Amino acid sequence: VQLQASGGGMVQAGGSVRLSCEASGRTLSNYAMGWFRQTPGMERDFVAAFSWSGTNSFYADSVKGRFTISRDNTNNLVSLQMNNLKPEDTAVYFCAARGTYGSSSYVYTGRRNYDYWGQGTQVTVSS
Repeated sequence: VQLQASGGGMVQAGGSVRLSCEASGRTLSNYAMGWFRQTPGMERDFVAAFSWSGTNSFYADSVKGRFTISRDNTNNLVSLQMNNLKPEDTAVYFCAARGTYGSSSYVYTGRRNYDYWGQGTQVTVSS
């Protein structure tokens, strides 16, 4: 599956951005999906994900209550709504997909658990 992330940009602190991840070649409802982010020289960190079944989601503590991950099966895309953005949210954001193996209800938060990655989209939050 090929993933394409979009929607990044520059925003002031307190603002909102909605990222989208579109897939080609496969139906995203068949995959566990996640969002990660990375800043220069740092590891790629978990942000949010939901299980293959779509019934469970999990968020990093730093974004809980501000970010929401969702899936639109009709349009075959996964979104990350980011509200009340902070300068520390500045990063390149990546969407990732994991094939349908393992637990259908478990939310995988490790980057090594994901098989497919989009190219990343930059989000810059100014203070």
